Amino acid sequence: MNLTVTVLEIVAPVFLLAGIGFAWVRVGLEYRIQFVTRLAMTLSLPCLIFVSLMQTRIDPAALTALSLASVVAYAAVTILFLLFVRLGRLETRTYAAPLIFGNTGNLGLPLALFAFGDAGLSYAIIVFAIMALWSYTFGIWLVAGSGAFGKVLREPLVWGTVLGALFLWQGWQTPVFLTNTLTLVGQMAIPMMLITLGVAVARLSGRGLMRAAVLSTLKLAACTGIAWTVGRYFELDPVAFGVLVLQVATPVAVTSYLIAEKYGADAQAVAGLVVASTLISVGALPLILAAVL
Repeated sequence: MNLTVTVLEIVAPVFLLAGIGFAWVRVGLEYRIQFVTRLAMTLSLPCLIFVSLMQTRIDPAALTALSLASVVAYAAVTILFLLFVRLGRLETRTYAAPLIFGNTGNLGLPLALFAFGDAGLSYAIIVFAIMALWSYTFGIWLVAGSGAFGKVLREPLVWGTVLGALFLWQGWQTPVFLTNTLTLVGQMAIPMMLITLGVAVARLSGRGLMRAAVLSTLKLAACTGIAWTVGRYFELDPVAFGVLVLQVATPVAVTSYLIAEKYGADAQAVAGLVVASTLISVGALPLILAAVL
């Protein structure tokens, strides 16, 4: 009973905030999702990443182990789903990226924070940064058919990650007034992303939900299994292990839909994956969380 209450206390704020965004749109209120997403991705989230890395007190060896584990986990997930898409004769441009990349930002970061506290958030940011770098390069190449190195260099979250890692490595700290400012800006990120997730899901069409549900279930099972195996292989500490499993197991990201829309893939099919996988995660993530606590 105590474990059930603990899990509910962790996941309830996540889905309640997403529910606010969902209800906001359903009652007909305006929500400019492109503006809010840009604000989060170009300002608030980079500040959150930078300050979290700069202030982290996690053992460097543990951070290195989690980074290596994340790279191996995403490499395994990438190889598995590229083979699956090819053998299943699915369109690579439409299905590969959504099956590989999860919603480690909107959903993974707040879950890690509520489940494991500030240490969990620091770990989660490492996994998110690795996934984001892979998504903005190889992921966009999968959909658009062209390289995206220039896009990576223009992403503030990449520079927030690089600078945060540099400050962590050197033991540097920004002046107190600047740290407080960056912290306040960064604190907007998590509630904004969760509300935006609910808004985005409310606006998406669920065409082809049957196929999407099957693929989403396969994604969840495969990603959870891979992350669990990799985490045990690298002998991660309990918090890092739990964060890795949660992050890799997150559902299809809304950004996958935006990228598909931008580069001419089947955006409605991707929207179905977003809706189906997010709904499945409502029941699955609490179970996964209970297993890793």
